[in-house]
Amino acid sequence: MTRQALTGARIFDGTRFHENSTLLIADGKIEAIVPAGEIAGDCQQIDLAGGTLAPGFIDAQVNGGGGRMLNDEPSPQSMYMIAEGHRPFGTTSLLPTLITDAEGAVEKAISSAAEAVLAGRGVAGLHLEGPHLAPSRKGTHLAKYMRPLEAADVELLSSAVPEVGTLVVTLAGEQVTPAQVNQLTNAGVIVCLGHTDTDAGRAQQLFDAGARGVTHLFNAMSGLGHRQPGLVGAALDHPDAWGGIIADGHHVDPLVLRVALRAKRGPGRLFFVTDSMSLVGQERDHFTLNGRTIWRKQGGYCSRLALDDGTLAGSDLDMASAVRFGVSYLDLSLGEALRMASAYPADFLRLNDRGRLLQGMRADLVHLGEDLQVRQTWLGGAVSEQTS
Repeated sequence: MTRQALTGARIFDGTRFHENSTLLIADGKIEAIVPAGEIAGDCQQIDLAGGTLAPGFIDAQVNGGGGRMLNDEPSPQSMYMIAEGHRPFGTTSLLPTLITDAEGAVEKAISSAAEAVLAGRGVAGLHLEGPHLAPSRKGTHLAKYMRPLEAADVELLSSAVPEVGTLVVTLAGEQVTPAQVNQLTNAGVIVCLGHTDTDAGRAQQLFDAGARGVTHLFNAMSGLGHRQPGLVGAALDHPDAWGGIIADGHHVDPLVLRVALRAKRGPGRLFFVTDSMSLVGQERDHFTLNGRTIWRKQGGYCSRLALDDGTLAGSDLDMASAVRFGVSYLDLSLGEALRMASAYPADFLRLNDRGRLLQGMRADLVHLGEDLQVRQTWLGGAVSEQTS
């Protein structure tokens, strides 16, 4: 048995902090958290020399990273490149995300994800954001490929779950029926509402039918009004609805996010997603998606990505930056910010083997310095990236 003892850092187990403690890892899984100096048996001891050791971050919406967009080539290799591009920023599990594309792209992405998940390289499933979205809320997606969900789509997505494991599908309320949502959720698909003008009443029906949450709360959806609550109001009020938020200072004003965090009725919660594009981990100032140039614009908390007409096109955010944003701008304690990057996404995605440092769980870890910059990550107990 290969055993490691990580000591010298404050340990956050997903619920609380442990001071003067040691994390024991055996064969890639969490063995225990014990008081410092009480290490039983032979093991490799590693002194982290300060900072915070926490569960690795989990990102449910990642369009690209490391110089690659999934839509450019929905292959296992693209998925590995994206995962490796985000690992220096503390993300140890992610869902590569395919946005609306031409016929055949979904099938290829499903096949690739089935292979990539088995490889154990940080790909935890697949997120299909389209093509069943509303053209009125297209954002950077191409409306010409958008269409209603059909029986054949329900069969394809349902049959993909045993292969992919964790499958998130973003659907517009205009393009789907409650019966279809119920079929998908009964098959194990995680249904999210997004890119939609659906009203609160329709959204509540879809949540009651099994829709689990919303994709990037506030963005590309009907907003919260005092007489028309919209999808935003329904998501905040429905107890079972979860919601990803893009905490980059561009997609949603921090004041609005603070209000949403206080307003969210549980047990469903809000959690961080990046919605990131290929430039994460890169120094280039632009890339091309579906024949259109997307530019990196400097300024603000982090740079933003936009089309020539100014339309936001995903984000330039990484999860470690989202955690720092949460602490600095959203009035979150460090513990809650870390939960929004690990424990809550794990709960939303039903990834029961990660997101917390409990006995038997995967030893997917991130070590943060006092400045909350990533020092190191571990994937299944193996050191994955040294960044400082």
